[in-house]
Amino acid sequence: MAEKILASEVSQIIFACEAGMGSSLMSVNSLKKMFKKANVTGVKVIHKPVREIPADALVVVVHKGLAKSARSKAPNAVIVAFNHFLKDPAFVKLVEAFVENGEIQGVG
Repeated sequence: MAEKILASEVSQIIFACEAGMGSSLMSVNSLKKMFKKANVTGVKVIHKPVREIPADALVVVVHKGLAKSARSKAPNAVIVAFNHFLKDPAFVKLVEAFVENGEIQGVG
């Protein structure tokens, strides 16, 4: 179970949800816009249902209620859990990690 990873090691983020539609899709688009506004390139945000998270994922963004399921699908990934589908501080911290070439922190 990884608790952190250098942003420079990440080229893909899995944004996982329960069914693959609705509010999570709005969150994916919002996160993509945040990366674009911050001039962060070289990282893709991919939207998937939690049941389809690849086992080799490095970073998974998921609502806190699905964090345990995400961990079971990708046990070595850094799991970034959020509370609110829009404007959650976890999204800001994630983008800042790429801007500052810092660490992405997951939940323990």
